[in-house]
Amino acid sequence: MKLKILFMGTPDFAVFSLDALHRAGEEIVGVVTQPDKPQGRGYTLTPPPVKVWATERGIPVYQPNSLRTDEFADLLGKLAPDMIVVAAYGKILPKNVIDYPKYGCINVHGSYLPKYRGAAPMQRAIIDGEKQTGVTIMLMDIGLDTGAMLSRKRIRITDEDNFETMHDKIGLFGADLLVETVEAMKKGEIKATKQYGAYSSYAAKIEKSECKIDFARPVRQLFDLIRGLSPVPLAFTRTPDGRMLKIVETKISKLPFGGELPGTVVSTENGAVTVACADGYLDLTLLLPEGKRRMPAADFVRGRGVAVGDVLST
Repeated sequence: MKLKILFMGTPDFAVFSLDALHRAGEEIVGVVTQPDKPQGRGYTLTPPPVKVWATERGIPVYQPNSLRTDEFADLLGKLAPDMIVVAAYGKILPKNVIDYPKYGCINVHGSYLPKYRGAAPMQRAIIDGEKQTGVTIMLMDIGLDTGAMLSRKRIRITDEDNFETMHDKIGLFGADLLVETVEAMKKGEIKATKQYGAYSSYAAKIEKSECKIDFARPVRQLFDLIRGLSPVPLAFTRTPDGRMLKIVETKISKLPFGGELPGTVVSTENGAVTVACADGYLDLTLLLPEGKRRMPAADFVRGRGVAVGDVLST
């Protein structure tokens, strides 16, 4: 049995799930996504990734400014979906939309709920130094990621992971879990499990103020912060001349700690700019200087970006 599915999503993360449903043979009756937005220096109006994917396959795309209109209610009636699947759509769904489909409105969320409800679950898990996170398929309700859970899968976080790698891991695992869950729902073989709020945590949107590096913090915390914000929006510091320096990749240095002032550059050898933190050294290995391309730390040093004894702002 095929389901008539209305898919709602916007960024690359959502494409994983949309593509998996399509390959599984489900009938995608339409895709709802955010309006095109201006991007780049030329502010070129750019379609979201979900729109690009759907358009290439001839699937109808809808980009309403609001879901709380008679026009969208009429669209629901016209499409008559058996199920609505939501993955990183970017807007809160009103109750009439959530309650419409026979098989419910289900969401692909990038954490092992009830931990990390909210807008930035993948980034926050890495920033907090978690060793594992996950993906959850849940029934949506009017709360923020509070609906009953249909299925979950744990996913390991290693020190080599950053936001980009975890985004892709969770996207792929979530897409597979979604297809399995939808199939089980059609057969009546799955039971929703209530979330317990006492175990919940909230993953707020990343603010620019959080991206500024304070080298007076422990080295492990900064290592996790930087990889949790890479490749976007990137953590940053400033060189002694006031120029912004974004940090793409780092390693925790093995040098014995000498207690220098936090932010002090103690070495520019071995392909890294080594900086003192509260309790150790951080090797900055891949950088994005203001107004330039990304470059290895060695190239930045050769261009006289920093030298031993310089102090990066904290």
